[in-house]
Amino acid sequence: MEKTKVAIIGVGTVGQGVAKLLLDHGDRTARHAGRTLWLEKAVDRDLTRPRVCDLPKGVLTDNIEEVINNPEIEVVALLIGGLEPERTIMLRLLESGKNVVTANKALLAEHGPELFDRARELGRSIAFEASVAGGIPIIANISQCLSANQIESLDGILNGTTNFILSKMHEEGVAYADALKEAQRLGYAEADPTLDVNGSDTAQKLAILAHLAFGARVYWKDIPRVGIDNIEVADVRYALEMGYRIKLLAVAQLDKDTLELHVSPTLLRRGLPLSDVSGPFNAIRVVGDAVGPVLFFGQGAGQMPTASAVVADLIDTAVGRTAITFHTLELWSNRKARVTPRDFAKADGRFYLRTNVEDHPGVLAQIASILGQHNISIASVLQPEVDKDGEIVPLIVMTHLTTEGATRKAIAEIDKLPSVRGKTVRMWVRD
Repeated sequence: MEKTKVAIIGVGTVGQGVAKLLLDHGDRTARHAGRTLWLEKAVDRDLTRPRVCDLPKGVLTDNIEEVINNPEIEVVALLIGGLEPERTIMLRLLESGKNVVTANKALLAEHGPELFDRARELGRSIAFEASVAGGIPIIANISQCLSANQIESLDGILNGTTNFILSKMHEEGVAYADALKEAQRLGYAEADPTLDVNGSDTAQKLAILAHLAFGARVYWKDIPRVGIDNIEVADVRYALEMGYRIKLLAVAQLDKDTLELHVSPTLLRRGLPLSDVSGPFNAIRVVGDAVGPVLFFGQGAGQMPTASAVVADLIDTAVGRTAITFHTLELWSNRKARVTPRDFAKADGRFYLRTNVEDHPGVLAQIASILGQHNISIASVLQPEVDKDGEIVPLIVMTHLTTEGATRKAIAEIDKLPSVRGKTVRMWVRD
């Protein structure tokens, strides 16, 4: 059988999973590829670390030049995170005649145009299914299987770390800090979880999906984003009382030739598919004008789910399918963007507002007056009873349909009231 030689750069958690699939299930990959995917080299900086798979003699090396300078290696899985030297390594791989498979969403979100332009110039390809949502085949589905559709909206849970933390808070009533520690203990969260919990990781993935689904050209740092690191157990409890769960939601909503984009903690009505996604799982809901709503659900991270996506890309690249798709779609090309980001202040929806106030007569009327001045209609109000006048109590307001800008301006005024303590909590609501 014909042989395609491949290499792995980065034999960490995912790299070991890829090696395991190639070595232990070569008959399976050969059946799908019509050729043997031969693991020629695996590059790792630390040759002494323990591994879950036994690499054949001569495969493991700490010298990347053994891959770059080997003309027989046709496809390389670049499985190291970060921006540099990862960007330089990918450029060198492309320039040495290799096609590249990557799981590095940060690299694509930051340097996608440069890398994809260079690959096209050289007649090479870049496959990146594993860069978004791990084992869920969302890239292939949006770029190929749903290509008959105009995607109208896309919203999803794209970060398993934050979803695990929020699930613990909902199901066990634990504080954010305790849920984070548990996520770190189980390996769902990094020692430094900042990019996950502040929404940056989700925004990077959303930028990639928005480009695929809508032809948007948006830098991930320009996507409005709020993380989960300030969510309190009290808000989780009030959300549950009202029939909602809080999720960190990535949203892309098409409105004619503008695209609403944001990453925000959102109250999702219990019973909605995304609301019921628990633990470290990911889910993406896509609405197409022909197919209607479609839901993709699965493990968004982890060794074998991510390795599954990487090996699928290796197969497609070896067969030649990736090259056809890559050059046809012209991803991150110089073509004019089909849509432009919508003014975020005009993004509309319902909102959850929690303000801590002194329980005096007239406080609710003051807050309602400010909301009314900004054309914000109140759908419901929740305020726990207190024993005596003047105690600090939470006042929870659910609004009718309004705009992000109107609520932001109203909150700025509300927080200046003498009876208000601290800053008002605001989250989107989806029914």
